[in-house]
Amino acid sequence: MCETPRVNSYAVGKTLSIIDYREEYTPGWKFNEWELKGIPIRIEIGPTDLKSKKVMVVRRDEGTRKAVKITRNIANILNSTLKAIEVVELQNQKFVMQLRKKYNPIAKKFSIKPLISPSTLKTLSYIAYFQPISRLELVEQRGKHAYPHFKTLEKLGFISGEPSGRTKIYRTTSAFSEYFGLSNNLETMKKQLLQIDLQSKERASKGQSRMKKQKRLNI
Repeated sequence: MCETPRVNSYAVGKTLSIIDYREEYTPGWKFNEWELKGIPIRIEIGPTDLKSKKVMVVRRDEGTRKAVKITRNIANILNSTLKAIEVVELQNQKFVMQLRKKYNPIAKKFSIKPLISPSTLKTLSYIAYFQPISRLELVEQRGKHAYPHFKTLEKLGFISGEPSGRTKIYRTTSAFSEYFGLSNNLETMKKQLLQIDLQSKERASKGQSRMKKQKRLNI
């Protein structure tokens, strides 16, 4: 029995069509891979699309420029109208709607559960700084309790895992950089992470100093 090729190419005249059958990669990972290779048009077809008899067609040139221009106009309108919410343009012409920083202290009072647990966040930080890194290396450093972290982080789209023999090689995604306000450039990102870690330690040190002073005053 013949197996279906993982990636197949078809040439019709001057047009080359490529069908990606690979199921071991997430759609987002494959979209990013083909965009980096310069594919001008992407057609997405999934089970839901087949049921509704529709497909998603994405162009890299004209459609993107129009969408960015329209989004910028909407962002300007919203930013001049809304008080607590703002639309910020990130790298690679992407946008995010977020709470203005001055309202963060108020929002924290009503927050119930963080998006990522401290333990999972630590695993994510490890991947971000030491990427590309294998699952085996991560488990050796973080322990077996890190296995559920990989699934959570992949589901959130913060990391992508590329199969390599019996293991996977993990890297952070552009979604991770955008969500945490970090650079997509790996070297710059590592410098930013070191700076964040340093600032965190300084805040913790100041907090301990204040607690010691209060204890002395109480005595």
